[in-house]
Amino acid sequence: MKYYIIIPAYNEEAFMAETLQSLVEQTVLPSKIIVVNDSSTDSTPQIITQFSQKYPFISLVNKVSAAIHLPGSKVIQAFQEGEKNIDNHYDIIVKVDADLIFPSNYFETIIKHFKSDTTIGMVGGFCYIKKNNDWVLENLTDKDHIRGALKAYRKEAFKQIGGLKPQMGWDTADELLCKFYHWKVVTDESLHVKHLKPTGASYNKAARYKQGEAFYTLGYGFVITSIASLKLALRKGKPLLFIDYIKGFWKAKRENKTMLVTEEQAKFVRKYRLQKMKQKLI
Repeated sequence: MKYYIIIPAYNEEAFMAETLQSLVEQTVLPSKIIVVNDSSTDSTPQIITQFSQKYPFISLVNKVSAAIHLPGSKVIQAFQEGEKNIDNHYDIIVKVDADLIFPSNYFETIIKHFKSDTTIGMVGGFCYIKKNNDWVLENLTDKDHIRGALKAYRKEAFKQIGGLKPQMGWDTADELLCKFYHWKVVTDESLHVKHLKPTGASYNKAARYKQGEAFYTLGYGFVITSIASLKLALRKGKPLLFIDYIKGFWKAKRENKTMLVTEEQAKFVRKYRLQKMKQKLI
């Protein structure tokens, strides 16, 4: 199975080389790696160019955008710019961040999962961050969720869900839409990926309300949003974030923000989320 990787990159000179090195050392190599340099002001593009000169399957694409780094929109707009530079001759499309180190068997294992079951639409491993000289699980989500940093999609599933949406919540919407269209989402706990920059490290204060906005645009409704907000705030060890998330939800509702899902899909999402919550209580 052929796989293409698209990497959005903004000022990643500290990590870019390590990420690309781990990808060129894969036991099954990608057919294409498109790195989208999104208006970096550091040496990110030079690092990408050095790799592209050595490895012909790596390409640099330059994109101009605002420097503000809000979760969701900027990174997916960069990903979509990368999509413009690939053909349709792939089986798997992968979105990864520019601050990861993959084990050498990562994509060989991902491909095995896709080959094992034609109804599998998405596969991913787990992100680990460094704490006290040890690599520990970056435990921000349930273990059946694939982190936005390392998403691999079967082409047919990717196209059916309409690709990735350029707003926060995209990395939950994709999985919910896969389930809506009866695709399986698979996580593999044996795949430990080193995440060199913890999630949200470079987001500004305006991003605090974006999580609540995402819950609104996913069609959660207030009850599910409240539960999800409390859970996430506690997982991050910052209980007061709950207030920001709820404010973000009501702000998005007042402004009638564009939904990530249709009304039919939103009904499915609420039913699915409630079922999962009930399962955890039993």
